[in-house]
Amino acid sequence: MSENILLPALIANGIIIGTGATVIMDIWGIMLQKTLGIAPLNFALVGRWLAHMPRGKFQHDNIRAVPPVVNELFLGWFFHYLTGIIFAIALIMISGNEWLNEPSLLLSITFGLITVGFPFFLMQPAMGSGIAAAKTPKPNLARLRSLLTHFIFGLGLYFSAVLKTYI
Repeated sequence: MSENILLPALIANGIIIGTGATVIMDIWGIMLQKTLGIAPLNFALVGRWLAHMPRGKFQHDNIRAVPPVVNELFLGWFFHYLTGIIFAIALIMISGNEWLNEPSLLLSITFGLITVGFPFFLMQPAMGSGIAAAKTPKPNLARLRSLLTHFIFGLGLYFSAVLKTYI
């Protein structure tokens, strides 16, 4: 971390910026659904994946074939926003007050694109889609969608940080 940031400020900034960036990413998903008919990620499946972890099951051949669990949709959405907040906190910890005071578009987008590693190498393989969606019907299209979505998340980090400077 380039400068010391007090923990309460780090958390508060992470919540504001991470939530804002995730909302922007979700708006992107809604726009894709409304204009191109592209279905967004089913967060119930993410919740299902998470709900099976305390039972000792971390990897599934096909998460869609796993029986649903109570509150899986809520759990999936909660995890989605929590992940955005954690990513924002990580960016702030790496870049420090300098980025908070003068957000960099290039750093924000680069960081957003780096975060695509989380679904590519952890979530997709664990839910049965293979590394970087290799086991999906159209893996290159799935990869492109993930990259574009995380690019938008990076833009969201930037715009949320800029907006935060005016609050």
